[in-house]
Amino acid sequence: MSGFIIFLALLPSFAWLLFFLKEDYRRPEPKKMIIFAFLLGAAFTFLAFYFEVLADSWFKKIGIPEYSSPYFFSFSLIEEVLKFLAVFWFIRKSKFFDEPIDVMVYIITVSLGFAAVENIGAILGQFNSYANIGIAFHTATLRFIGANLLHSLSSALVGYWWAKGIKAHEQFLFISEGIILATLLHTIFNYLIMIKGAVMLPTMLLLIVGFIVLGEFEKLDSLKKAKTTE
Repeated sequence: MSGFIIFLALLPSFAWLLFFLKEDYRRPEPKKMIIFAFLLGAAFTFLAFYFEVLADSWFKKIGIPEYSSPYFFSFSLIEEVLKFLAVFWFIRKSKFFDEPIDVMVYIITVSLGFAAVENIGAILGQFNSYANIGIAFHTATLRFIGANLLHSLSSALVGYWWAKGIKAHEQFLFISEGIILATLLHTIFNYLIMIKGAVMLPTMLLLIVGFIVLGEFEKLDSLKKAKTTE
């Protein structure tokens, strides 16, 4: 049964991955690189967990309450920075990382590998608590339209600004702006969901960002091959 739960947990990430990969139809990335990026994102989830535990401990020492704005922002920042670093450290120098759209493809793939591990933890935890397969399906569905889409879109923002930085020959500034925007999106979404208990507003926020991201995907995909490393 645990194998089925894990499969169910992976479905939201796989579904969004297939959706975004279809946007890169002109020169699709090699499957081995997509698999590598996905697994890399999964591995970086544990690194993020380590830093989040440290941050949580530090916040408690200095008296910052759990689920406060600084709490949400810091955790979001940790995740957005690490998803970016996974691509920057381990994929950026690849010979396949050679077009502006590749930046978005790989960082989105990393983000969905990251989300997949979170899915497994969330769904296995709920299944063990309630011994109810219906709960697992419900959680997977919510994460499909929530956390998994959030991870992919926030990372897509970083990827888009990174691609703009490559074209402008000013990567540091543009990447920093992308990470800040992604962190703000991540923070606002988590705050609305976890503190305000809202569903419609954060969902609408993701839909708006999603339309923007798809538009930029098309723009980047239409560009001719360009070197993406300096």
